[in-house]
Amino acid sequence: MNAWPVLALLSLAIALLAITRPPTVALLKLSVGATEFGHWFVFLPLLVLILGPWRGWVGLASAPPALGACALFLSSAVRAQRLARTLPDEINRALDVPASAASADPPPFAWRRLWFARAVPPVRVELREVAELDGAKLALHFYRCPVRAPAPCVVVIHGGGWESGSPDEFAAFNHLLARRGCAVAAIQYRFAPRWPWPAQREDVLAALRFLKAHADELGIDAQQFVLMGRSAGGQIAKAVACSARDPAIRGCIAFYAPADMHFAHEFARDDDIISSLGLVLRFMGGPPVQARENYDSASGIRLADRTSPPTLLLHGRRDPYVWYLQSQRLAARLQAVDVPHFFLDLPWATHGFDFAPHGPGGQLSAYAVARFLAAVTR
Repeated sequence: MNAWPVLALLSLAIALLAITRPPTVALLKLSVGATEFGHWFVFLPLLVLILGPWRGWVGLASAPPALGACALFLSSAVRAQRLARTLPDEINRALDVPASAASADPPPFAWRRLWFARAVPPVRVELREVAELDGAKLALHFYRCPVRAPAPCVVVIHGGGWESGSPDEFAAFNHLLARRGCAVAAIQYRFAPRWPWPAQREDVLAALRFLKAHADELGIDAQQFVLMGRSAGGQIAKAVACSARDPAIRGCIAFYAPADMHFAHEFARDDDIISSLGLVLRFMGGPPVQARENYDSASGIRLADRTSPPTLLLHGRRDPYVWYLQSQRLAARLQAVDVPHFFLDLPWATHGFDFAPHGPGGQLSAYAVARFLAAVTR
């Protein structure tokens, strides 16, 4: 059997995940590959286009699906380039970023960085014990800032559906933030169902107390913290940022995160890709009729008011885990209460789009985070 049609059709099948909704967790990971690593995947159909025609009519017949696969694999980068044209002005205007600071940044997106980005030299990482709460020992991974002290501190809250995960997640991005002038504290928190909400809020507040008490030793500014979380961690970050009423929390960054747990429960299903209804019920300690206070206090959209810190939201419209409307609705709420914010809405992106740090979504989100930090920790 000729291999060229097989390679062409296989490439096209994978590439179609760039525009279709993945029905399983395994295909979700492949969908991230098709959208954020498509610039690497594209070499397979390119090989078919270059060598296939030399193999006769079968090779020629393989060209159309291979060409379609190439277009789909590169579509995310093309769309990212379009967004990058207006992103600097939009985010600088929304967050009042100084023009001098904005002009010093690299562009939001560059084709060259897809393949030839330089690795960020790692910084020193220290393991610090924070507290013991209800029998659980909590620690954090501290990325010391090598370029200035005292430095603002980004408190990173990992994802994992509130039941798993590790502070080790996205470590490369933490090293990047440290190199760019912010210390990073990637924290642990207690997991549901053994510890439902609000245990996680207590854990974040305990970490903040620890960091403030050891600010001089760690070389951080005890009056400049930014909470940042992905997925479940983003929900925790938003809820804490909006409820703590702590002027030391200068901002909140949430990647593809729930903002309204009532809304999450209403549209959750036990037969979807992650059995989301069970996750919500275990985390909240039951349905809203039994645990309304938990749902209210875990929902950043219901806590947001004029005292809430500036917020950066990042979400993909093709996210099958957390509906992008969660971030869209929170952005509307922040607009209504006059809180500075920016919503980076990525039409092609799915859950975990920033897993590829130099992919289309990774480049744009890194730029947005850098601009946001410049604005709120100036």
